[in-house]
Amino acid sequence: MQSEVSFNQIRARAPLRLGFAGGGTDISPFSDRYGGFVLNAAIDRYAHAAITPRDDGRVELLAADGKVSWNGRTGEALPSMEGLELHAGVYNRFAREFGDRKPLSISIETHCDAPPGSGLGSSSTLVVALVQALGEYLGAPLSAHENARLAYEIERGDLGFAGGKQDHYTAAFGGLNFMEFYADRVIVNPLPIRQKLRAELESSLLLVYTAVRRPSARLMHEQVQNVSRGDQNALRAMHVLKAEAVTMKRAILNGDFDGLVTAMQTSWAAKKRVANGISNPRIDELYEVAMKAGARAGKVSGAGGGGFMMFIVDPLKRKRVMNCLQELAEYVSTCRFVERGVLSWKVM
Repeated sequence: MQSEVSFNQIRARAPLRLGFAGGGTDISPFSDRYGGFVLNAAIDRYAHAAITPRDDGRVELLAADGKVSWNGRTGEALPSMEGLELHAGVYNRFAREFGDRKPLSISIETHCDAPPGSGLGSSSTLVVALVQALGEYLGAPLSAHENARLAYEIERGDLGFAGGKQDHYTAAFGGLNFMEFYADRVIVNPLPIRQKLRAELESSLLLVYTAVRRPSARLMHEQVQNVSRGDQNALRAMHVLKAEAVTMKRAILNGDFDGLVTAMQTSWAAKKRVANGISNPRIDELYEVAMKAGARAGKVSGAGGGGFMMFIVDPLKRKRVMNCLQELAEYVSTCRFVERGVLSWKVM
């Protein structure tokens, strides 16, 4: 229940993620039937949300990235509007379950450090930030597990967007994690990475934006269909992805950087067999240029087809690889891991 407002604004942010291994095994029906394993890390890119109280009986939604806005009266469920589906979905769930049957007259504004379809989990991470902000606003704080579960229910259930669960849990928990996905539960295992291995991995990472919007809904639909009908090639590839997440976890726990690189190489080869279109000529071109310039391993982050690619590079060769990639891509960057998951705070 909302208490008397004693602040000017609630702000929240949640970290985006890099998927190192096992991506796709967190999607039903594979995770429900076989269990899914994913190894990923929260990085220093964020989805941001802000809630501002209003006293005029109206609701305002604003997505600064897409320059999309809406303003209307409270009292009814908000309509689903292109570019504002996530905002309306989170508002409607909270108004229904936590609003004490009172209209929520607020402004909701968001922006993200990566575009939709980035492969960094931006849409799901934005839902986690919105859930955190509205929970704080209504005096209904949520644990990391509660936030991730509710964000997943809203995005996948209420709104019907296809996808898995890893993005919500990474955004809520932060850190470097080995996650287990089953039909009835999710287990988040933080990995105690050695400081020297963490420094080596961060010094070796490169992010490259392909400038291709991912056809993620189609790819995920094909993956689901392949699993549902028992396509053996796709299923074998999915089990390799799951196994390589375990292999990479062991490499990290043992401080085995070469083993981590090999696991990523194997994972990318398997990922391309899960569905058609996970790779394409643009992705292949960037991959070949990076590898010829000195990269040791690379893959797309996310469902595939576009968005961001990630590469592991010898730190002494990283600048050379960056220079080569910058001739083909507008955005080439480094990144760091972050331990903190979603966070909200009041602005007085």
